[in-house]
Amino acid sequence: MAPPIPSSSQLSPPSSSSMVAHLPRAPPTSSLPLSRVWREIQGSNNWENLIDPLSPILQQEITRYGNLLSASYKGFDLNPNSKRYLNCKYGKKSLLKESGIHDPDGYEVTKYIYATPDININPIQNEPNRARWIGYVAVSSDDSVKRLGRRDIVVTFRGTVTNPEWMANLMSSLTPARLDPHNPRPDVKVESGFLSLYTSSESESKFGLESCREQLLSEISRLVNKHKGEDMSITLAGHSMGSSLAHLLAYDIAELGLNKRRGEKDVPVTVFSFAGPRVGNLGFKLRCEELGVKVLRITNVNDPITKLPGFLFNENFRALGGVYELPWSCSCYTHVGVELTLDFFDVQNISCVHDLDTYISLVNRPRSSKSTVAEDNFGSSFFNKTSEMMFPKGQRRALRLRNAATKAAYLIGSVSNHMMYCNIF
Repeated sequence: MAPPIPSSSQLSPPSSSSMVAHLPRAPPTSSLPLSRVWREIQGSNNWENLIDPLSPILQQEITRYGNLLSASYKGFDLNPNSKRYLNCKYGKKSLLKESGIHDPDGYEVTKYIYATPDININPIQNEPNRARWIGYVAVSSDDSVKRLGRRDIVVTFRGTVTNPEWMANLMSSLTPARLDPHNPRPDVKVESGFLSLYTSSESESKFGLESCREQLLSEISRLVNKHKGEDMSITLAGHSMGSSLAHLLAYDIAELGLNKRRGEKDVPVTVFSFAGPRVGNLGFKLRCEELGVKVLRITNVNDPITKLPGFLFNENFRALGGVYELPWSCSCYTHVGVELTLDFFDVQNISCVHDLDTYISLVNRPRSSKSTVAEDNFGSSFFNKTSEMMFPKGQRRALRLRNAATKAAYLIGSVSNHMMYCNIF
């Protein structure tokens, strides 16, 4: 007996919807190697679906850049009796290994960076007014390019340690950045102390003949040209004040077009900001977004530095009900980028709320955990560690009190400045 002839409906091709339903789904980012998803990890999609819950690959990369950043603290020589005082204790070839970086061969340090606080407080503190080692530039090695998926240029900036740097932080007034000589953009404003630290030079120092800015732009241009034709990224990692310098450098690179290559894709510019303060106004934020600068801010909800400057008047008070612009909006500080929030506090060691090591540790803890730092036995702040080495026991208590008073002054100064803005308008 012949088989039955199929009906016309049985012969018709499957509908497009049924075909789509049977197509394999793209694997999630977390299940792919870094070499396949590095652009997303660098923020190409503004870290969409990678923050909550935190992607394991992003978690790994935040930790890696945090550890590279920690070398900017571990290498900083704070011993006033040392020949390398206020410089790096180690040579470029040994810095990462001496700092305990897990994979020191993954990056080659190419340049040390120095910054000059344009503040003279010698009559108050017997501290030389000269350039200080602030961080370094490194580039991924040939062996690590395959694992990373691209050639990665890294710049790290430590946070505030010396007294002139704290004084620079106190300069919480907004000023036009004017970093592009061909288009000053007076609406793009940044904190004057951070800008001064970024652009000031020190002619009397053998290290700081150029400003921090000039040193960085020269080295980054050299590395981009050296590795032209390769997939590449520029990653800036900063803690506290160093985060502000990372913001300024990222904006500067993109504004000058140093990440643009003829006939090739633009080089992504990404900032991993640990415990960073606000840097500029709304004009700065919008211009960074327009230029494609990506910023991931890792913050502790209990860290006061992340709420400065602009403690009172900031992005949250820029508009009334999202409809009317307040007249002083252009003078309000505004955060840039996407936020990854942590939550930790230790009443016995309040400074831990701002400590880089604690930040790195908490990134690797479940975000739902509400345990205190004391219960989890995390490390104390860099300030506490270094003060034990530098000062006798009798002076350390006074030094800690003075440091706390300086931070309090920073908060008061920021609030008063923004109250002044309110009165002006």
